Amino acid sequence: MINYDGRTFVSTDNTANGEVSSKTIFDYHQEGNILFATYSGGDILKGTMIGIVQENGCIQFRYNHVNVQQEIRGGQCFSTPEFLPDGRIRLQEKWKWSDRDQSEGESIVEEVTCPQ
Repeated sequence: MINYDGRTFVSTDNTANGEVSSKTIFDYHQEGNILFATYSGGDILKGTMIGIVQENGCIQFRYNHVNVQQEIRGGQCFSTPEFLPDGRIRLQEKWKWSDRDQSEGESIVEEVTCPQ
């Protein structure tokens, strides 16, 4: 199992209906197979994630945040990890809003070795 504790990620790609951008920083923590994280930056004022890390390193989680329009948004996501040549982790994500439009999207976040 991959241990995500103490790792920092940044978005590198997102579909148009997403609110996360390259200015959004994710700080991951893990206890056993439970993943939790905070995120902020860009259009996100403050966000949280909670989920489960599977044996193969995939993550199933739910997310909620407050955006710059003072809206509470949330959804669910499934992330599949891959290791980059330099050892960092890239997560390929498939997500779905659970609020107003129920739309789906895909994004990529990559580990940063020095927090931005």
